[in-house]
Amino acid sequence: MTYSSSIANELSPLVLDTSVLINLHACKSGGRILSALPNEILVPEIVVSELKHETSRSNGEHQFLQNLIAAEIVEVFDLDEKGYEVYGELVLGRFSLDDGEAATIATAARLSCLPVIDDQKGRNLCQSHLPDREPAWSLDLFCHPHVVAILGEELSVNAIYLALHDGRMRIHKEHCDYVVSLIGAQRAIECPSLPGYKAKKPQWGRATHSGL
Repeated sequence: MTYSSSIANELSPLVLDTSVLINLHACKSGGRILSALPNEILVPEIVVSELKHETSRSNGEHQFLQNLIAAEIVEVFDLDEKGYEVYGELVLGRFSLDDGEAATIATAARLSCLPVIDDQKGRNLCQSHLPDREPAWSLDLFCHPHVVAILGEELSVNAIYLALHDGRMRIHKEHCDYVVSLIGAQRAIECPSLPGYKAKKPQWGRATHSGL
């Protein structure tokens, strides 16, 4: 089984959700990954605010984002009035999305950009505001051909593992077997954010003991 980045031929600006930035920080190569992409990278001001809390300051996520901004690797975007209307629809009432996810979708809708979101609820709600565009996953950033070319295969695979292990990165269940084949069964056991983790952990354990 193989996996091709859905943004391999995408040149539109990308809008990053909070969890995506957390994954990029956790992988230890986030700045290099974003710099390797041919796309303009946008971060909503609301996402920036989400990474100002004490935990993000203490674990380095806040400073990681500030460094990206200072190096002009990412650009901060604040919503206009119409953007805030979309944002309000997504955080209030029956939708109840997190602030960062709502801001990411609203920004993408206003600027005709491509959102990068891993949360399934957020991805589903993208359809109502971006009906012709399927959002990208964090994994699409890590597997982009330019990124793999810059980092090299070993570092690229290790970045995926760290994003899963330390960042709790979410991936689609259909991509799980491919990712496990990359990082190996032993390291898969250490990544509870993998889809179907509880059911598949014994299988990975057997693969490890058999030397696979």
